Amino acid sequence: MSDTDSDERPTGPARILPESSILELEDYLAMQDALGDETQFRVLYALKRTGDAHPSDLAEILDANRDHVASSLAELTDVGLVENWIWNEPGNDGVDSTYRVSALGEGLLEDGIESLLQGEWDARERYA
Repeated sequence: MSDTDSDERPTGPARILPESSILELEDYLAMQDALGDETQFRVLYALKRTGDAHPSDLAEILDANRDHVASSLAELTDVGLVENWIWNEPGNDGVDSTYRVSALGEGLLEDGIESLLQGEWDARERYA
């Protein structure tokens, strides 16, 4: 079986993901790109710390414009880093919506950016 026909880890740069990968490389790159926006990163980071939250709650926590937070949440949802839960309560004419970090969002934060940020704190403590 050739290197391109198996799901074994490649030894060269030709194939980055296995053929049976859950997501395409473009999906992973879109997630990284979404976190390149500071507001979107801060929204995801705050959402991970607070748990489920409404856009208005996150706007208050971040001292940010609610529309900008809502736009960031939409982008983060589109790329799979955030999940949006929408429901209608009995007696309520409208719908309610809350957001939470997806498993992919948690993984990207914990194994990526948070690890780097923690390294900054560790270095500060070590060399202070």
